[in-house]
Amino acid sequence: MKSRLITLLFIPLFVFAQQWVQAQIPQVPSQIEFADLIVRITPQAQREIQLDVDALYRNPTYFKIKQDRVNLFMPIVERELRKQGVPDDLKYLVIQESGLISDAVSTSNAVGFWQFKQGTAEEVGLRVDNQVDERKSIISSTRGAALYLKKHNNALDNWMTALVSYQMGLGGAKAYFGNQFAGKKSIEVDRNTHWYFKKYLAHKIAYQNQIGVFASSTQRLAEVQVQGPVTMAALAKRYGVSEDHLKEYNKWAANGKIPSGTFTLFYIKEGSLPVEPAIFKTEEKPTQNKASQSVTAKSSPAYKQANSFPRISGNTTKSSQPNQITVNDLEGVQAPKTMSPSKFADEIGMKEKKFRKLNDLPADERVEIGNYYYTEKKKTSAEVETHVVQPGESLWSISQKYGIRLAALKSKNRIRRDSELKAGMVLNLRETRKRGEEIPVVPVVNTPTPPRTVVAQSDPIQQETPQVQPTNQPSLKNQSEKIYHTVSQGETLFAISRKYGITVDELKQWNNIGSQNIITIGQKLVILRP
Repeated sequence: MKSRLITLLFIPLFVFAQQWVQAQIPQVPSQIEFADLIVRITPQAQREIQLDVDALYRNPTYFKIKQDRVNLFMPIVERELRKQGVPDDLKYLVIQESGLISDAVSTSNAVGFWQFKQGTAEEVGLRVDNQVDERKSIISSTRGAALYLKKHNNALDNWMTALVSYQMGLGGAKAYFGNQFAGKKSIEVDRNTHWYFKKYLAHKIAYQNQIGVFASSTQRLAEVQVQGPVTMAALAKRYGVSEDHLKEYNKWAANGKIPSGTFTLFYIKEGSLPVEPAIFKTEEKPTQNKASQSVTAKSSPAYKQANSFPRISGNTTKSSQPNQITVNDLEGVQAPKTMSPSKFADEIGMKEKKFRKLNDLPADERVEIGNYYYTEKKKTSAEVETHVVQPGESLWSISQKYGIRLAALKSKNRIRRDSELKAGMVLNLRETRKRGEEIPVVPVVNTPTPPRTVVAQSDPIQQETPQVQPTNQPSLKNQSEKIYHTVSQGETLFAISRKYGITVDELKQWNNIGSQNIITIGQKLVILRP
């Protein structure tokens, strides 16, 4: 009698739960927008897609777990797609591909968030080796997927066929669709429409109203730049999380270790995590006892410079080869040694005139070791709003740092020559400054710029002729004793800087070392000693 009573009580609760779930299941409409297309769905196709939507909601517990995972990673997916100019709607494809499981592996050995095979991953600039597998990084893999989809859309001229090409390849999509959808802005989905697109529509319909609605927590994914080599154990102490936690959210790092270079580390934090720009503004009261400060500097906000540009991603082990890395989301390469532009252009398979034009290189400018150069046209605006000019910077170096055309940088700030630049100037990188508007100037640490030196790798060391300083000026650090250090096996920039009592930033600046901190055995590094 007691067991029958419990059963009778349980049945209404079960029925109520089922009815609640059914009430939450979205219904497939007869028309829906996708990317830049209007998609009309026939009644038969509606019923077919609805079965897939229902299946996604069938297990409420599993759906809620996946929903939290979607909301954890989706802000990053949306951001990276937006950077590449890929429609926001394509974000639902990553749910379909992997359920946002970083180390998901398919039966065909496709790996990671966006299910790349190794060959395809390397084609879109992802690093896959025994130290790093960027297919398991949400940032790198999304950027790779965006490049892949954008390339296919350029060839097919239709986002629906480009999406299906993600499953069958560009050649397969061309053979399957031909040109019937090229340029079309309205399509009909019926029983003959490719199953992969109908499966995608089911995921879009199932999740489009769930993004931002957390099922069980308000956790957010934190992103921090870390410098390797370093262990997860050391990073765990730094960020107040467990080592297992970092390994779980950073499966891109093989064996739980961060190799040499700069990488993005992920870990979970509670509450909202605002995206940090490259220039952080904080209101600061004017310093009353510094009469020498300009009026502009006193009345403007204080600016804190962040050193996150240029942003490098891709297969950095082959950074000197074309189609391996991106620089500020543009195709680029890193110079392996100092040479003439004509020789470097020849090495990367590009005409010298085009290479110079893409990088705004003057006729007498050489390609410098460690510097990054673009192999596609730079942008007219940068990703961030402003840049604080540092001592020794030029308009050209700033334009390269952010991937903005030199002419655009000059135009936005109404500056034509480097002689007009002053340390502390706050340059606009997005908006054009109004005519007659004064450029803000803020205090910066005035570190004298060291002399530009050719860093030899195997040739005899060549020192530049020291510049003659006016006798009425004090001696600066760039007149200090110049010595050279030869890089040995196993040495790092940090170890070398400790040996000579200098900072890593000084060492990098004196030797034109890029943000990837690449040095080679036998390389001669300039050291300035007072």
